[in-house]
Amino acid sequence: MTDAAETARATARQAHDSAWMDRAARLGLVLYGVVHLVIATLAVQLALGDRSEAPSGSGAMAAVAEQPFGKAALWFIAFGMLLLVVWAAADLVAGHRGEDGFELAKHRLIDVGKASGWVVLGIAAVSKATGTAGGGGGEEALTARLMNLPGGQLLVGVVALVILAVGAVHIRKGLSGKHAEKLATEGRSGEAGRAYVLIGKVGYVGKGVAIVLVGILFAIAAVTHKSGSSGGLDDGLSSLLDLPFGPWLLLVVALGIGCFGLFCFARARHLTR
Repeated sequence: MTDAAETARATARQAHDSAWMDRAARLGLVLYGVVHLVIATLAVQLALGDRSEAPSGSGAMAAVAEQPFGKAALWFIAFGMLLLVVWAAADLVAGHRGEDGFELAKHRLIDVGKASGWVVLGIAAVSKATGTAGGGGGEEALTARLMNLPGGQLLVGVVALVILAVGAVHIRKGLSGKHAEKLATEGRSGEAGRAYVLIGKVGYVGKGVAIVLVGILFAIAAVTHKSGSSGGLDDGLSSLLDLPFGPWLLLVVALGIGCFGLFCFARARHLTR
């Protein structure tokens, strides 16, 4: 490694371990939690028959925009997502010390995935704040573009598998209790700690189920070669309404998404590396 590269790595590690990075991550996690609580609220409204706003990231931004000082809140959320992206980038460059091989590659891939999700939410917030939301066409347009590429049906299938894997990882973390590792030791102690861990368990499983539903829609699109069969989080949650006891199932998943948001607050309070 050259001297310049070593200096850059040392600077990244210094930033990674700094107090301001901790504060930035905590603020970002709080705002990330708020977004999930809004999505959960919209999912509850959908279960009760109100389809005015979609229970998704973009739908959450639209709901925020309708509130007093909504535009300022959207810019604040976008700033929070930017802070989380910076946090993930610092982890990517300077985190995971002592790891190598498969474990290092896995955690770096997770960092990229988390940052990508936060970028998407940040863009949704900025788009809504500037009045340019809705021009991208959503997941159906993305699927259609992939379908038009050579091997497009296979590409959509790969996307489906990735989404399904992400959802499965969330569910596994919740069921196994590994999500608790995201809390510092004091965050897992006492009655409050047990409550945090339980909320996180419900949250990770609930969000995982929602993500799996999106993956299933992409898988159906890949098999049928119909881009209209794909969809985002709102379509995935809406699909529950077609099942027996659909509204009740949607309410359960909404509870899980809301618990994920609350767990983000717990992480912000008891941040661990």
